[in-house]
Amino acid sequence: MSDRLPVTKTYKLAIGGKLPRSESGRSLVVCDAQNAILAHACLASRKDMRAAVESARKALPTWSGATAYLRGQILYRMAEMMEGKRDEFARSLADVDGRSLADATSEVDAAIDRLVCFAGWTDKFQQVLGCANPVAGPYHNFTIPQPIGVVCSIVDADRPLLGLVSVIAPALAASNAVVVIASERNPLPACVLGEVVATSDVPAGTINILTGNLDELIEHAAEHAGIDAVVAAGLTNAQEKILRLGVAGNLKRVSILNDCGQFDDISRFEGLTAIEPLVELKTMWHPAAT
Repeated sequence: MSDRLPVTKTYKLAIGGKLPRSESGRSLVVCDAQNAILAHACLASRKDMRAAVESARKALPTWSGATAYLRGQILYRMAEMMEGKRDEFARSLADVDGRSLADATSEVDAAIDRLVCFAGWTDKFQQVLGCANPVAGPYHNFTIPQPIGVVCSIVDADRPLLGLVSVIAPALAASNAVVVIASERNPLPACVLGEVVATSDVPAGTINILTGNLDELIEHAAEHAGIDAVVAAGLTNAQEKILRLGVAGNLKRVSILNDCGQFDDISRFEGLTAIEPLVELKTMWHPAAT
C-alpha cells in the first residue's frame, strides 16, 4: 500500500485573463458526496467582484468590436477545449453531487453542444432580430441589436455546468462581457471552465468567474453600476428579493430563470429567446432622397 498523500487541488478565480487567488485569502472547502474533502475553491470578496467588473468593462470594446465570425470561432474553440476536459468535467459533477458518471457525462455533452449552438448564432441573430422598418417618408429606417454591456450570470442550480453554459453562451454570442458567480453548491465545474477560458483565445476579461458565498456577492452584483444586466437561476426567495431591491437604484435589466428545470428545453435555451434579453435594439433613420 502506498504511503503517498494525494495533492488536493485549490481552484482559483478567473479575472482579467488570469487565474488569481481571492484578495481576501479565504477559501471554500468542496466536499464529495461522502463529505470527504475533494478540493478547495477561492471565496471571492467584494473587491474581487469589483476587479471582475472592471476587467469586463475594459474587455467589452474588444469583444463587441470583433467580427461575428471571430466570436463564433472563439466560442467553438471553447467547446473544443471543453471536449478535451470532458472527463474532468464529468468527475467534478459526479463526485460532488453523488450522481452516476454516465449522468454527469451526459450533462457535459449537453453543455458542449449548447456552446457549439451559440457559436453558430454569433453571425445570424442580427438578421433575425433586426429589421428594415416601413416608414411614411423619404427615409430608410433600420433596427439593429447591440450588446447590452456587462452581464452578471448567477447559477446555483442542480445542473451547475449546463446551467452555467446556458446563461453565459447567449451573452457571449451577443457580444457582451460576462461576470459569473458560480454555483455555491458545486463550484468545481465553473472552476474547470475558468481553466478552459484561459486556453481558448478568449480576450482577457471577457469572461470572469467568481466562486464563493452567493448571499455575500449577490448584493454587490445588484448594486454595482458597472453591471448592465443580471441573469440568475436557482435563487432562493430571499436572494431574489435582495437582487431586485439592489437593481432598483440603477435600473439594470434582470432575468430570473427559477422555472428553468434542468436547462434541457432546447427551444428555450438554444435560440433567440435566450439572446433577446441580452441585447438592446437601436433604431436608425437615414435619408433616402435629397
